[in-house]
Amino acid sequence: MKKALISMTGLLAVLAAAGVHSQTYPARPVRMLVAFPTGGSADIVARVLAQRLTEAMGQNFVVENRPGAGGNLAFEALAKANPDGYTIINSTPGIVINPSLYSKVNFKIEDFVAISHVGEAPLLIMANPSLPANSIPELVKLAKSKPGEIRYASAGNGSSSHLASEVFRMMAGIDITHVPYKGGGPAFQDVIGGRVEITALPIAESLPNVRAKRVKALGQTGAKRSSIAPDIPTLDEAGIKGYNVTTWYVVFAPAKTAAEIVNRLYSAIDKVLRNPETQEKLKSVGVDIIGSDPQRAEAFVKGEYAKWAKLIQQSGAKID
Repeated sequence: MKKALISMTGLLAVLAAAGVHSQTYPARPVRMLVAFPTGGSADIVARVLAQRLTEAMGQNFVVENRPGAGGNLAFEALAKANPDGYTIINSTPGIVINPSLYSKVNFKIEDFVAISHVGEAPLLIMANPSLPANSIPELVKLAKSKPGEIRYASAGNGSSSHLASEVFRMMAGIDITHVPYKGGGPAFQDVIGGRVEITALPIAESLPNVRAKRVKALGQTGAKRSSIAPDIPTLDEAGIKGYNVTTWYVVFAPAKTAAEIVNRLYSAIDKVLRNPETQEKLKSVGVDIIGSDPQRAEAFVKGEYAKWAKLIQQSGAKID
């Protein structure tokens, strides 16, 4: 009885300490990981969030770029981090795609807990101006006449641009060849230079090149037209019925992070996303704000994991 009493006392002490920790969180700077280099859409969204969270929570939120291996380096770092709320990530879909796409990864989706589904943005499918196709139907027709000859550049294996193009290839019934790059910038430059024919990249970083006529936009990948590109049709409108692939942004923490800390972070993110200046900034880079709570974010992530596992199996895509 005495031993049980001591154990119970120890448990209560641990719980009390956890409660105090949650109430004082954050007591030091928080790292926000990004799985891609600076300047890309995930980095832009992370820096907007970090600045506003710093103001809202009274501690610095510092963006740390961990590019490499299709995002796996950043995802592994989060999986191994202490679940104390001081390491989080602003993630794109690779976190749910890569466990099915890669032959081996050192993390699983259960290693993370979703805090908030911040928002999503479509990609643009674009071509070098010299390509004799000015729309998605024309591109499909051209690709079918030249199996394997049209090359598509991606930001890397497992990136949104890779998988969006693979789903397009599969749904359109065409044979196009994947050329992976280390980031969207180099992929874009080779499309502009005519070394590859097409690419699919996030809308915000793509539009300046479209408007400058360095590339031509053939279609956008979301279910609806983006407010910053209302003149460009969706792939669904262009005949690829049911096509809907976006790059999304979900903030995660390591699994076993205390619910109080998760909820504290969500409340701060929710406040940040309700700020008109934040809304204007994110909308200007093509992000449709969602801002769902941890429960809905977790359900969304599980749905995305199942969807991509099925699509990857159907496509036969695999990376060693």
